[in-house]
Amino acid sequence: MSDSRGLRQLAGVILFSFVAGAVAVTPARAAEPLQSENVLLVTLDGLRWQELFGGCDEGLLNKESGGVRDIPALKSRFWRETAEARREALMPYFWKTIAAQGQVFGDATRNSTVRVTNGRNFSYPGYSEILCGFSDPRIDSNDKVNNPNVTMLEWLHQKPAFTRRVAAFASWDVFPWIINAERSGIHVNSGWQPIDPAVEAARAAVLGDVTGDLPRLWDGVRYDALTYQATLDYLKDHRPRLLFVSLGETDDFAHEGRYDLYLDSAFRNDRLIERLWNHLQSLPEY
Repeated sequence: MSDSRGLRQLAGVILFSFVAGAVAVTPARAAEPLQSENVLLVTLDGLRWQELFGGCDEGLLNKESGGVRDIPALKSRFWRETAEARREALMPYFWKTIAAQGQVFGDATRNSTVRVTNGRNFSYPGYSEILCGFSDPRIDSNDKVNNPNVTMLEWLHQKPAFTRRVAAFASWDVFPWIINAERSGIHVNSGWQPIDPAVEAARAAVLGDVTGDLPRLWDGVRYDALTYQATLDYLKDHRPRLLFVSLGETDDFAHEGRYDLYLDSAFRNDRLIERLWNHLQSLPEY
C-alpha cells in the first residue's frame, strides 16, 4: 500500500465516523429535578468515536497509514496500555470531568451506538440533522445554500426569552447557511469572517491583524483557537442562553492524512473546551 492511498483511507474513515456516529453528553441525574437556564453545545468535526472512547489507534501510528512524522514522540504523548488510559491522555478534561459528572453515549464497543439517518457521509447533512433533529434528502451537498429547515437554534431564537440570546461560532465557513442566519437573525461568526465589530475596538483590531497575518492552511476553515477567541470576545458583552461552538481542525487534518496533527488537535480542543467552560462558570449569569 502506498503512502498516498493510506492517507486517503484515513481521511475517509474519520469523516464517515463523524457523520455516522454521534456522542451525547447530558447532566447526571440528580435527586432533585434541575431547571437548566443556559445551554452550551460543542461539536468537534471529524473526531472518530474510536479515539474518543479508545484513545490513540496503534494501527495508525505509522507513516504509511497515518502520515505520522515523529512516531516515538506521538507514542510518548498518547499511547498507553489500556483504552481507558489512552482516552484520558488524549482528552483529559472530557474523561476526568465531563464524563465523570455527566452521561456519555456513543461507545459502540458497549452497544451504545448513536447514528444519524441522512445516509450522507459528509458535514452539511450531518450538522443539519444534529441541529434540526431530522434528516432531509434535499440537503445533499456541502454547498453554501440556506437550510430550508428550522434548526433548534432558530426555534428557540423565536421565543421571547431567547431573542438575541442565541449565538454560534464555528471554524467552518458554511455554518451561516446551515443555521440560515439570513432568515433566523442568529448571530453566526464562522470561517475567516472578521471578528464581531461589537467587540472592543482595540481587541478586535489585534485579533484581526493576527488572523490576517496567519498562513491559511484551508480556505474555508479557520484555526480553532481563533474560533475560541472570537467566542470569548463575544461573551464580554453578551450572555447568550444558547451558545453553539463548532470546532473543525480534527476533520481537516484527517483529510490531509496527518494522524499526528489530528490527535494533537483533539487534545488542544479538549483544553479549549475546559477553558471555555471555566470562563462561563466565572460569569454570574452562568
